[in-house]
Amino acid sequence: MITRRAFLAGGAGLGAAAALGVPPAQATATSASTRALRRAPLSDPFRLGVASGEPVPDGVVLWTRLAPDPLAADGLGGMPSRPVAVQWQLARDENFRHVVRQGVETARPEEAHSVHAEPGGLQPGAEYFYRFRAEGEISPVGRTVTAPASGIRSRALNLSFTSCADYQTGWFTAYRRMAEDEPDLIAFLGDYIYEYGDYKYPVRDQAGGECLDLAGYRLRHAQHKADPELQLAHAVAPWAVVWDDHDIENAWAGDVPEQPDPPFLRRRADAFQAYYENMPLRRAQRPQGSSLRLHRTLRWGAVANLHLLDTRQYRDLYACTGRSGTVGADCAERLAPNRTILGQEQEAWLESRLKDSAATWDLLGQQVFMMEMDWTNGEGKGYSNEGWDGYVASRDRLTAAIEATKRNAVVLTGDVHSHWAGEVKRSYQDPESKSVAVELVTTSVTSAGDGLDEYPNTGVLLAENPHVKFFNGRRGYVRAKLTEREMTVDFRSLSRVTEPYAPAYTSGSFVIEPGTPRLNQV
Repeated sequence: MITRRAFLAGGAGLGAAAALGVPPAQATATSASTRALRRAPLSDPFRLGVASGEPVPDGVVLWTRLAPDPLAADGLGGMPSRPVAVQWQLARDENFRHVVRQGVETARPEEAHSVHAEPGGLQPGAEYFYRFRAEGEISPVGRTVTAPASGIRSRALNLSFTSCADYQTGWFTAYRRMAEDEPDLIAFLGDYIYEYGDYKYPVRDQAGGECLDLAGYRLRHAQHKADPELQLAHAVAPWAVVWDDHDIENAWAGDVPEQPDPPFLRRRADAFQAYYENMPLRRAQRPQGSSLRLHRTLRWGAVANLHLLDTRQYRDLYACTGRSGTVGADCAERLAPNRTILGQEQEAWLESRLKDSAATWDLLGQQVFMMEMDWTNGEGKGYSNEGWDGYVASRDRLTAAIEATKRNAVVLTGDVHSHWAGEVKRSYQDPESKSVAVELVTTSVTSAGDGLDEYPNTGVLLAENPHVKFFNGRRGYVRAKLTEREMTVDFRSLSRVTEPYAPAYTSGSFVIEPGTPRLNQV
């Protein structure tokens, strides 16, 4: 019998396969190391695991990708250049005695033999289990849930979110710790992969060099998906994903790359294609060349709306320098009234979503610091023009919309490789300006290495930015529980990622109450 304990031990796939007569050697969870991947048998096409995502009241997306040889240099995972029929099953129990939906999808070579099944007609707010069969083999088992029905406020949302998983800089222990919490939904806020080439002193060796084409992006995604900790997190709960810069290229802004790169739109199209192939997204989100509409809303009954934003594809070029990441840059350009980080269409879409919302909470899942942040210690001001400080008018329009619609807005942010929490002000020029939203910034899975709980200048930064209430510089994730009465938040940190299996600890806890956009420390 497959139990939750088996899931959390990382053995769901092994137990399911053994119960169905698959030899244990083929069902063992894939090792994260390159050598172990090369030694393992190449007959199992499910070595990238399974995933689900995009839960709605009557359906969900089920994902897998066939790849018996995940590290094949051509990025195709060792699959033949022909379509393959893939059966899927969805059941109410781990042992598949009560199968409620099943079907067949065609895994095609032009989409790297990925599968995006979309079963419908499911029960709202229900737990399901799923698996796939192809080429005479059976996949690991995944667990998923559907969203509660519209109008339901009695079902809490247990949400975990994180960002920034650089394979070379550490072990993916944070994924396992998230899985142990058994959330209803995991939100990933960008940098699922890093496109960089090899580091000089990596913690783990990655396959392939810098991602420059479709084969390179497919290979990088495959190596990540072969990691057992990431597979476990995908198998435990549905995911909602958005990208940031490293999913394509560091610091890209709209049609402009970080460095002169004449074929950038071709590179972006390849990255978008690989991203779609490897994420549990709906078929309607297939990219159209170098365009992919990723902003969307997921609803959890009447408790919460999760508005997933894209701050990369439609943004104006960086202010002050034209390039990203420059702390200390300040100029009139960042205050220009027509500047936008979301693009006009996405701004209008988000405002309409806020106007139409009847949920207790409106979550904005996005990538970069929204709060104003003076990064210069002492006299003077210094801003990062990669975040919303480089797009002040765009932030002003959004905070005005939140204030006008009287929404309980909570911004979920990634990117900066450390935990932060604070309050988004209507105006940062007025010390008496009220808060209109709370911002929760998650640290990274691995990026920036082990980190520290506190850095020498942490106290100065917090003192000079009084709307910022919390910092922790370790790796990890954030978990939250949302009800109609309150939102409780735990910042979960790991003491190390340069070695595997560090325990997680709570470095800060807060409560947010509807109608009061403030952080109350527990």
